[in-house]
Amino acid sequence: NYLDNFWPDLKAAHELFDSIVQARRERESESQENHGKEYPEHLPVEVLEAGIKSGRYLQGTLNVNKHRAQLEAFVRLQGFGSKDTG
Repeated sequence: NYLDNFWPDLKAAHELFDSIVQARRERESESQENHGKEYPEHLPVEVLEAGIKSGRYLQGTLNVNKHRAQLEAFVRLQGFGSKDTG
């Protein structure tokens, strides 16, 4: 309404707004297809649970440095002492 009422001749702004609305609709549609999950699962939960039980996969917690997130992170494995992180 704002664009229509105050900037009716500003074509670029209207196109940008339409593009944003369309992108949001597509994202909401994808989210509904993924059952509300933001990212698709790489492996089904059953496969991961079986892999953890068999020892093929390890379960841990990812810790990321909030100030240097792209450079510093480590995984703390469950069931291991604090010395055994990598």
